[in-house]
Amino acid sequence: MAHRLQMRLLTWDVKDTLIKLRRPVGEEYASKARAHGVVVEDIAVEQAFRQAYRAQSHNFPNYGLSRGLTSRQWWKDVVLHTFRLAGVPDAQAMTPVADQLYEDFSSPFTWQVLEGAEMTLKGCCKRGLKLAVVSNFDRRLEDILTGLGLREHFDFVLTSEAVGCPKPDPRIFREALQRACVEPAVAAHVGDSYLCDYQGSQAVGMHSFLVAGSEPLDSAVRDSVPKEHILPSLSHLLPALDLLEASSPMS
Repeated sequence: MAHRLQMRLLTWDVKDTLIKLRRPVGEEYASKARAHGVVVEDIAVEQAFRQAYRAQSHNFPNYGLSRGLTSRQWWKDVVLHTFRLAGVPDAQAMTPVADQLYEDFSSPFTWQVLEGAEMTLKGCCKRGLKLAVVSNFDRRLEDILTGLGLREHFDFVLTSEAVGCPKPDPRIFREALQRACVEPAVAAHVGDSYLCDYQGSQAVGMHSFLVAGSEPLDSAVRDSVPKEHILPSLSHLLPALDLLEASSPMS
C-alpha cells in the first residue's frame, strides 16, 4: 500500500540562497583600499576579483586544504592577487587590507538576509523538518549565521572546509544525511547552483529545489529542471514541498 511521502530533512545552501553581500565585492575591496590610501576603481577590482577567485579555486580547490593552506591564507592570496590584477603597483603592501577584509567578511554587518528567508525557515521548522546547512564556505559561516539570527533554525552546519570536500562532491551530502540519520528519499536540498546544489544533491538520491534568484536561468538549465523544482523566490518553497509530498507516494 502506498503512503504519502513525508519529508524529514531539508538541507540548505547559504550564499545567494539565504544571505547575500550588502555591497558587491569590488566596491567592498576598493573602499577598504581607499581607506589605506590606495585609489582603485570598483569595476576594475570587481573584474580582477573574479579572475583571481577563479584562478585560486582552480589551482587550490576547497581553500587549498590538501596543499597545506588555511582558508584564511587562501583568501589573503585571493585579495593580494586581486589588487595585483587591478593595477596596484605594490600589491604585497596590501597585506593589512587583506587582513582587514578577512575580518570584515566574517562580520554579519557585511551580509544581509534575503527576503523571505527567515519566514521560510520558521515555516519549515513548524512542519517538523530537520534543517541543516550544506555550504561551500569556510569556518566563518557559523559566526555569520549566528550574527544574522539564522543559526538557531539549523540542527547543524556543514561547510566544505570542515568536511574536506565541496559540493557537488557526493560526500558532503552523504555526511549531512548520516548526521541527520535520514534516508535520501525523505530529504531535499535547496540552493541556487544547478551544478553544485541541484545536480549534486540529486546524485545521492535526494530531492532538490533550485532557487532562481533575480537573474534569469540559463535556457539549458531551465529546460532540464522540472518547473515544480524551480523556486522564483523562497516563499515558493513550502507550496513546492506540499506538491512534492502529494505527488511522490512511498511504497
